[in-house]
Amino acid sequence: MCGIAGFLGVAASPAVARNDLETMIATLAHRGPDACGFHVDDGIGLAHSRLAIIDPVGGAQPMSNPRGSVWISFNGEIFNYIELRKSLQAMGHQFRTESDTEVIVHLYDRYGDRFVEHLNGQFAIALWDDERKRLLLVRDRAGIRPLFYRRSGGRLWFASEIKALHAAQPGQARIDAQGLVQALTFWAAVEPDTVFADIRNLAPGHLLAIESDGRETLTRYWDWHFPEHGAPAPFASFDDAVGSLRDLLIDAVRLQLRADVPVGAYLSGGLDSSAIVALIRHYTETPLRTFSIAFEDAEFDESIHQQTMVRHLGTEHTTLNCRRKDIGEAFPRLIRHAEAPLLRTAPVPLMLLSARVREAGYKVVLTGEGADEVFAGYDLFKEAKVRRFWARQPESRLRPQLLGRLYGYLDQSPVASPAFARAFFGQGMEYLDRPVFAHMPRWTTSQRALGFLSDEFRASVGDWDAAAFYEKTLPAGIMRWSPLSRDQYVEAKSLMGGYLLSSQGDRAAMANSVEGRFPFLDHRLIEFANRLPPQWKIRGLTEKHILRQALADLLPASILQRSKQPYRAPDSSSFFDQGKPLDYVADLLSGDRIRRAGYFDAKRVGHLFEKCRAGRASGFADNQAFVGILSTMLLDDQFVRQGSS
Repeated sequence: MCGIAGFLGVAASPAVARNDLETMIATLAHRGPDACGFHVDDGIGLAHSRLAIIDPVGGAQPMSNPRGSVWISFNGEIFNYIELRKSLQAMGHQFRTESDTEVIVHLYDRYGDRFVEHLNGQFAIALWDDERKRLLLVRDRAGIRPLFYRRSGGRLWFASEIKALHAAQPGQARIDAQGLVQALTFWAAVEPDTVFADIRNLAPGHLLAIESDGRETLTRYWDWHFPEHGAPAPFASFDDAVGSLRDLLIDAVRLQLRADVPVGAYLSGGLDSSAIVALIRHYTETPLRTFSIAFEDAEFDESIHQQTMVRHLGTEHTTLNCRRKDIGEAFPRLIRHAEAPLLRTAPVPLMLLSARVREAGYKVVLTGEGADEVFAGYDLFKEAKVRRFWARQPESRLRPQLLGRLYGYLDQSPVASPAFARAFFGQGMEYLDRPVFAHMPRWTTSQRALGFLSDEFRASVGDWDAAAFYEKTLPAGIMRWSPLSRDQYVEAKSLMGGYLLSSQGDRAAMANSVEGRFPFLDHRLIEFANRLPPQWKIRGLTEKHILRQALADLLPASILQRSKQPYRAPDSSSFFDQGKPLDYVADLLSGDRIRRAGYFDAKRVGHLFEKCRAGRASGFADNQAFVGILSTMLLDDQFVRQGSS
């Protein structure tokens, strides 16, 4: 794991080019504190900050092929680099290092742009072909590692984080109205948009090629594909699929444990992280070192289940006890790293946990992230199944009662009152035959934050329809997929890619120079799961059915049979101490600051502020709006105001 930065285009002089690169890469020191490297040539500049994990001695970057004709600055890991190296050596390629980075330049020499199809990993790559004078920017299939770019001053600039782009052109940071509205609705701006004007986010599974004559080609080399609804399953039987899944899980974990430094694992107490840790214990020789978060609030705390797994597997374990006060105090630092508005505080405890991981001497952790998207684990998927069942008899009073089996982990569950459940989940029924059907209740809730925008700022977006906007980003044939497949695709492309793998994943871990790895997002595992019949994923209202069967002999019954409890943390209550707001909260949400920034209506924000101060925030809508407004104001303060001063 590392940070990369660079530019394409002619600088005033080599000295100016080097200074630009040094300025950019200095902002990414947290991503790679072990070493720093540069490559400057006519029309190209590459910089790299290194977190040394594989071949710490020989893997310095930027790195070239033996002829010096191909240069690379690369962030991430190629997990199958050993197998690729052997294959390339058999074809006559000679290697100077033991690193995974060198494998990439040899693959490019051999296969050209199709080199990326051979990679099993998580990566953001900048590759310069000096002979053809062309630059490639490439991002991994699932979107685990970030890569941003902008055009300014006659050059194309790129970096792992937006702050490096701001450093190269100080004073240019502006909040983009369209990006902010997207983020407050979908939990993240939709690629290629970001919340900052003129800065683009390279989408997962894409390769951007810039040729010597300035031509650009954006290629999608991979995507989540599903079979047509009703297509026969390509498996001999359910049991055959269970066995194949078990083999794939073992191999994904084995590959992602590859490192020349110690590797740990997160243990939340849920099925997914418990599965990863159990697979490590039973199928590898890696010493088990686990880390988890405990909360003072019982609604969020899963420590009893974490300790069940610690005892079951005998791990050496560290627990971070997280208080509301800790979340509120650390929130500004998280926003500085996330570079995006947030609707939840959940990334903050994970950032604090990664600091504990680093203090324990670990640079790498495996997590269970991705299993819910790949195997349909969220209540959202079951909710959509019930709502579709209900829609076939909309007057039924019995069918919506099935919703009562969902969201049992919430203190203020929307299913606690049958009448409220009917009203809440009855929203968006007019979208029944559209691909965003499952997500409309969530987006309707989050969109309430748009009601706090100032009239002037809202008007700058124009007439905006969230569902229509998002559907334009979806594959043309998506309605030929099963309803569950459609729901999974939207979830993977919205919440997972834009928020979970970014603010709650890469940024929360890399804030403390820790690399997160996600075996459930091995592309072979995704492709396998996408071919499964929907009923093998959700059986009745039991989520991740086939995954549970594949793990049946590895986990305690209490873990194996647990319903999904999504990881969450206290939201608006984290910013008040007995009704007194934290100092920075009082300042940023004051009427004067809100009016000067111009994004929100000061009067409406004031009412929400007082409501949350009194502890009367009602459910997700108020909490998400409060966190969204506060995080936006922090972005304005940290990047727009300070960047222009």
